[in-house]
Amino acid sequence: MSIPRQVAVLLGGPSAEREVSLRSGAAVAAALRTAGHTVVEIDPRPGALQLPPGTDVAFLALHGTYGEDGGIQSELDRLGVPYTGCGVEASRVAFDKQRAKQRFLAAGVPTPRFLTLTSPTAPWPGGDWAPPVVLKPSCQGSSVGLQFVDRVEDFPSALLESLRHDHTVLVEERILGRETTVGILGDVLLPVVEVVPRQGAYDYQNKYTSGRTDYFCPASFDPRVTHRIQQSAWAAFQAVGGRDYARVDVMVRLDGQPFVLEVNTLPGMTETSLLPKAAAAVGISFVELCERMLEMAIGRTPPPGGWA
Repeated sequence: MSIPRQVAVLLGGPSAEREVSLRSGAAVAAALRTAGHTVVEIDPRPGALQLPPGTDVAFLALHGTYGEDGGIQSELDRLGVPYTGCGVEASRVAFDKQRAKQRFLAAGVPTPRFLTLTSPTAPWPGGDWAPPVVLKPSCQGSSVGLQFVDRVEDFPSALLESLRHDHTVLVEERILGRETTVGILGDVLLPVVEVVPRQGAYDYQNKYTSGRTDYFCPASFDPRVTHRIQQSAWAAFQAVGGRDYARVDVMVRLDGQPFVLEVNTLPGMTETSLLPKAAAAVGISFVELCERMLEMAIGRTPPPGGWA
């Protein structure tokens, strides 16, 4: 057991993923109390963050805007309080799917081809584009606003719906194959998790409705394919400047070629979430996982001149 700390668990927040964040934060807070830490749960709002005196570290359980986009990280840097997960710049890059894609391409990370649209009346891209495609708000998480388009005639309504959640939408080639995710903990690549919805695609409803998706860990890939999946995830994590931990979503084509979709810098942290599932597969309990995340933050070298 590590040295007892005074920990602020930041959960909830103003994003569309508030309910998921509340569940993550409650699970983390319970685990850290079990480990002997003093924990206070805080539901923050942008520009109004206040931490109790003596707070040693903040554990971020915020998902979506303000949590994953660098907002809360910037405030904590100004307060001089260390926090779990990625820093400001990596958070901003990873949360913005367009910027993350550009980093992937520059680093040679395999990722589906894409283009961006901002107008709700934009026509079908044409050229060599053909269904199926996926529409994604550029700056959202947890499949918010995700739209699958299998027919050109469905494109206008899907674009309109996706643009309700952000001013920029990615049109991404849909990779047909097996959906996976790779957890990263420090310099450890955790076992690949395969995600198999019982019906349809892995959208918001299938992700957060109990019993609608099956998960297999470790996923049953040939060892060479498993290695390629994990290495592509690690390369993507490095490309966005990640630190400490993340979960990287990877589609695997039927020929075994991986394609990175995105890097989740603050993945779900309930005991049934995907990163904890992968950690459990190598004998890391949920309490130990939370402890490791906390200690990485505490042990981080302060920037020149201090945290703020």
